[in-house]
Amino acid sequence: MNSALLDELRLTVGPDNVLTAPEDLIPYSFDGTAALHQLPGAVVFPADTEQTAACVRLAHTHRIPVVPRGSGTGLSGGSLPLAGCLVIGLVRMDRILEIDPANLTLHAQCGVVTKTIDDTAAAHGLFYPPDPGSMKISTIGGNVAENSGGLRGLKYGVTRDYIMGLRVVLPDGTITFLGNKCVKDVAGYSMKDLFIGSEGTLGIITEVLLKLLPRPKSRRTLLALYDSMEQAAATVSAIIAAHIIPCTLEFLDQMTLRCVEDFAKIGLPTDCQALLLMETDGHPAAVADEAAYMMEIARANGAREVRMAADEAEATRLATARRSAFSALARMRPTTILEDVTVPRSELSKLVAFVAATAKRHQLLVGTFGHMGDGNLHPTFLTNERDHDEMHRVELALSEIVDETLRLGGTITGEHGVGLAKKAFLPRQFDDGSLTLLRAIKTALDPQKLFNPGKIFD
Repeated sequence: MNSALLDELRLTVGPDNVLTAPEDLIPYSFDGTAALHQLPGAVVFPADTEQTAACVRLAHTHRIPVVPRGSGTGLSGGSLPLAGCLVIGLVRMDRILEIDPANLTLHAQCGVVTKTIDDTAAAHGLFYPPDPGSMKISTIGGNVAENSGGLRGLKYGVTRDYIMGLRVVLPDGTITFLGNKCVKDVAGYSMKDLFIGSEGTLGIITEVLLKLLPRPKSRRTLLALYDSMEQAAATVSAIIAAHIIPCTLEFLDQMTLRCVEDFAKIGLPTDCQALLLMETDGHPAAVADEAAYMMEIARANGAREVRMAADEAEATRLATARRSAFSALARMRPTTILEDVTVPRSELSKLVAFVAATAKRHQLLVGTFGHMGDGNLHPTFLTNERDHDEMHRVELALSEIVDETLRLGGTITGEHGVGLAKKAFLPRQFDDGSLTLLRAIKTALDPQKLFNPGKIFD
């Protein structure tokens, strides 16, 4: 790393906010993606948008690649450094700037933890619905950069659906604000949408203006156990056909269920083939009716047991158990590779069966869970990155799963992003015209190709 650049960075953000020693860089050499790691040249921690823009301008002048980073929980290598690059860590920018109950909005810096957003909204009787599994540690800026989903996506949508405005630092250091508090706004191109899900390749999101909702007044959580995944899938289809849109429709396969129970010890039965976690929220009368109807539908579609959480504490335990699926599976083997292929929900049971057959054919240990209500599947490979033969079999299996996902009309990623981990698969999903358009946008905004280079495409 250029010593002159380092000196200028220290003057910009303070010497304590620039890291260069190898031992200090190690925590920033990887993210939540398995088997990927690379030391950066330096890490810098700006305190606000202006300092971020100043750091970007310095990197632009010295032609140093820039990699933005939040909490580093990403699962596609999106915040993985390049050798010699400048990592811009955004966790110091952790202030909520405004909450506006009259307009149902919240304005926050990018480093605010996702759960803090919802907790702050709750204090005003409001609700921020997107709830990625990492919500207790991931940052709102990272959520926007990856367009994160979550357990409540079926009813409430994903991060994109709650973005009203963004403050963005462009690759040349220009600062721009895109959007406003208006519910309707069709002036010009919808530029903020270009940066949602852009994975740090087009600019650095430093502030976010979020839409909030009134907090639901009631909630009921249900648990249904099945002897086959097909019965669980049929239940989901029947619930949607009955014009019920639950807040949550989650599933665990038997391996995941056993790992979760061993980890959380909340009394889940481990001899069933599939578990559905269902949640409805809204007006108390409507919630009671929907919960009763969903119990009937589950039983009619072969559930061997259906029960309702007795109280809020039990509902929280069940939701926490589902959120712990990744952590529970990770205890099994040294390396955990969490995928997120997504298909139309009518095709989900086919993909679950294909994953199981593929794992067996390649002699791999795979636990599967996900968002059955929106077709988002998380096949989780339990492996050891030091076993090169096994890792090769993981690569072969994943390639086959991607091909089957696309054959069923799906996508290579529903919520984790492309990053480094999935960019080889992108040409299988996109045609040449689409890829050319993506590259043209990248070139227009980042002609020197210094922003998160190598992510999404080469």
